[in-house]
This record gives sequence, C-alpha cells and structure tokens, in this order.
Amino acid sequence: MYNLHLTPEQQEFRDTVRDFVEREIMPVILHPDRLQNFDRPFPVDLIDQASQMGLRSLALSEERGGAGADNLTSCIVAEELAAGDIGIAITLAETSRLARLLFDEMMTSEQRARFLPVFMADDRFHLAFAMHVPDAELGWKYHRELTETPACRLSAVRQGNGDWIVNGTTGFVQNAPIAKLIAVQAGEYGNAGKIVSLLIPSKTAGLAVRDSATHAETVKWFHGAGGELAFKDCRVPAGYVLGDGGTATLAAIAAGRGSPLMSAMNLGIARAAYEAAVTYAKLRVQGGRFIIQHQAIGNILADVAIKIEVARNMVWHAAWASDHPQAVADRSVSDLPLQTVAKVFTSEAMVTATEEAAECFGAMGVMLDMPLAKYVHEARVFLHSVDSNSMAKLRVAEAVAGFVRGANAS
Repeated sequence: MYNLHLTPEQQEFRDTVRDFVEREIMPVILHPDRLQNFDRPFPVDLIDQASQMGLRSLALSEERGGAGADNLTSCIVAEELAAGDIGIAITLAETSRLARLLFDEMMTSEQRARFLPVFMADDRFHLAFAMHVPDAELGWKYHRELTETPACRLSAVRQGNGDWIVNGTTGFVQNAPIAKLIAVQAGEYGNAGKIVSLLIPSKTAGLAVRDSATHAETVKWFHGAGGELAFKDCRVPAGYVLGDGGTATLAAIAAGRGSPLMSAMNLGIARAAYEAAVTYAKLRVQGGRFIIQHQAIGNILADVAIKIEVARNMVWHAAWASDHPQAVADRSVSDLPLQTVAKVFTSEAMVTATEEAAECFGAMGVMLDMPLAKYVHEARVFLHSVDSNSMAKLRVAEAVAGFVRGANAS
C-alpha cells in the first residue's frame, strides 16, 4: 500500500507553498474590498510569483528543467495553493500538468527544442489543452456501447504541403485566455473518427480567444481563467502535429485513473473554510466562554475535520495509485476508477464541510466582507466540474459490474 510518510522533499514543497500562501496570497485574495467586488481582477502578479518559485513547471521532468514532481506531490501543492485561492491553484496546476504531458510525452524533439526554452524563460507562458471528449454530446449510455460516431467541434483539413487548416469553436477551455501555447484536438476532415492533435501558439492568425472573464456575452468562469476558442481558417504548420506519446496518460485520465488534482484543490477550499472557522471559534465569546467550548460548535468542527481527513486520504490514495499503475495491475489496490471515486466523494463532502464551517460564523457567514460565502460557492462548483457526479457514479457502477467500454468511451 501507499506510504503516508511524506518524503523530505514533499514536506519541503508543502511547507514552502503554505508559507507563500499565508504571506503573499491570502492578504490579497481575502482583503474585504476584493471579497465585496463581484468583478475581481485576475491575480496575475501572484501567479507570476508562484511561477518564479517553479510551480508552473512543478510536474515537468528534471531533465527538461522542471521539478519532476509526481502526482501525489502535485496534489499536495495544489491543496496548499487552493487554500489560498482556487484561481491561482487551478491555473498553475493546469500548466504544470500539461507541461509534463506535452514536453515530456507528446512533443517531438524538434517541437521541444522550439517551445521548451521559451516556456522555461517566460513566467507568463501558460498552457491550455482543448481536448476532444468523444461522448460529451451524445449523453451517457449506462452499460451500453455508443452506436453513433461522435462529432468533433473542430475540423482540420490537411493541405497538399502537409499543413492543416482548422475551423470551428470549442466550449470552455481552462487557461485559454492566458495560454501562449494551446494543444488542440480536431477531427480530420474526410476521415470520420480520426482525431489529430495540433500545437497552436495563441498569436496564430485565425485563432480568437473569447475570454469569459471580460466578454459580457459569455458565461462567467469562476475557477481560474477560462474561455472559448474560435478558429477561422487557422493554418497550422505540418511540423506542429503532436505524436501519440501521451496515449497512456490520456487513457488513464479517461478511465478515471489519472491524477485527482481537481479533488485536491477542492480539499484546499474546504480546509481554508475549516481553519477560518476554528480561528473564529477561538475568538468569539458567547455565554461567557469561547464558542469553540460549546458542544454544538465542537460537534460541527469535529464533523468538518473528519470529512477533510477522509477526503485527503482518498485523494492521496488515488494520486499514489496513478503514480504506481502496476499496483492496480497486480491487485495491490482497487481497480475501481479511483480518480472518479475521489471526485465524487470529495466534491460532495467538501460542500457539506464548507457549509458547516460557515455555520460557526452565524449571520457573519453570509457577509460579503468575510470569505465564507466565497468558499461555499467555490466548493459547489466542483459538484459539476468535469463530469457531473451523476454521470461519474455511473462510470463507477460500470467498473463494479466489470463492464469495459470500447474505443469511443471518454
């Protein structure tokens, strides 16, 4: 089984990021003026500071200039950052995750030589991935194979010289408004079911990013920076086609056995709410004693603490299993989709945890100059992030039944 004894390096990562969050992030993010502002500016300067600490390239291999952090370490860091601000956490986690996937696994040596030095030299060089989800628009068919050929929102036409012309519009893509390099999966025109992966710099002619943070006609994006990608006769050179080196990683994510980074960030939000409630309960006096000494408050805080501890164990368990796929193969750990299990359990438990933490504040828990409303709202977003919990539970049910989806399964 996995070892709960963190290595010295993992402890150093955790403590360094926790100190950074307490000193630099929280005073800015939790300032009353910012909490009461519904149009909160994106914290670019704080993300720059975190990038300078190496958090943008945390998961990138040491050979390529990163820290080479495994999934468990990345989840530990993601929790600490999310306890400060979910927008900062998810932006850095996405770039770090994609840096390992793209530079270490999918790029050719020529592509790596072109983009990696620029990525490492620029603290504002972020990454995004518009990945095709095969059955996203077909609805979920429990315990049945998909019979239709799923359409891809983006279409790529190969030219005589090997270049590609991309057209179409994606849905929301994490990091899209701030990414300088975007990996895009598009359907190959005239070859039904064939998907081509392309590297597209953000300044490429024919690519427009509809920033959901500034465009009134789009839906507000609450976790980090997100937006839509619109392609109009966008030409991509032949040398920018990605290989399939990341097939195993993408397959693990699709099967629910990837890194539970989202759940780790969800955990960080609930932990921040819990710590705020404990601090307040030690200061607020009611009935001649601090309210933390009242049984009602004690029961609430104990319940929140239990939920957080159990959720963290689930997240770490799933992260360790994703780092050690052989443990699943030899039946050392469950062959259930642990990433999906962590997502369902954590998202539901953390909503309850943040709401219970807010109860400790009484009426002050809904005041806009206090952070509790922010925490509750952010925790609720995770209920419907990636897959909805209803669909995620069906994925787990299929695994329990031993049903294996075919090639069209996402």
